Amino acid sequence: MMADENTQAQDAGAAEAPATAEQPAAQPQTEGRRDRGPRGGRGGGGGRDGGRGGRGRRDDRRGGRGGDEDGGEELVEKLVHINRVSKTVKGGKRFGFAALVVVGDAKGRAGFGHGKAREVPEAINKATAAAKKAMVRVPLREGRTLHHDGMGHFGAGRVYVRSAPAGTGIIAGGPMRAVFESLGVADVVTKSVGTSNPYNMIRATFEALTDQASPKSVAQRRGKKIADLMGRRDGLSGAEAQAEAEAVTE
Repeated sequence: MMADENTQAQDAGAAEAPATAEQPAAQPQTEGRRDRGPRGGRGGGGGRDGGRGGRGRRDDRRGGRGGDEDGGEELVEKLVHINRVSKTVKGGKRFGFAALVVVGDAKGRAGFGHGKAREVPEAINKATAAAKKAMVRVPLREGRTLHHDGMGHFGAGRVYVRSAPAGTGIIAGGPMRAVFESLGVADVVTKSVGTSNPYNMIRATFEALTDQASPKSVAQRRGKKIADLMGRRDGLSGAEAQAEAEAVTE
């Protein structure tokens, strides 16, 4: 009986051996499925890379819109003032810089902005970007001077601006000169009274410039002809006033 039991056990072990031998054959299928998983993951990774590429294209489009906003025109940038401040900390001193920049197209548009950063170039870039966003249009007489006199006030600063005949030049100094050069004004007489703080002077100057009104806008607002306003302002005859009115472009 013991011999028969041993024989049956050997037969059972021989019967189980093929099943054990088949297990390695089943493993490649599992490994194959695992390989397909990572390949699919790599494919998904490619999609994510493609997504990053899509973000890059969106960044390029944003850059293109920025160029369109500038209109592709060359802008005059004037650095008016740089202020350096320091903060004493445990390890030493930390320096910061503040830049004041005026930007214009020399055709009647100008703006100013200021920026702060730890480095001077970065502060100037921030100020320039802020100035481009804050540009305003100022009507000019014959494209060279102001239409009429004006006064601007901000804080403790007060500035006076006056139109001037051809050949006068820019009679201004410091921050005010930078504004008129970037604006494209060739003849103007100015006077600053009060503070010499460049920030207050710039703001007062732009307040005076934004109050400028052209004969065309005044005639439209009052329902009159431009020639009538030109004749009364300059004391011209009817024909001369008409000729001056036809030469007004803004």
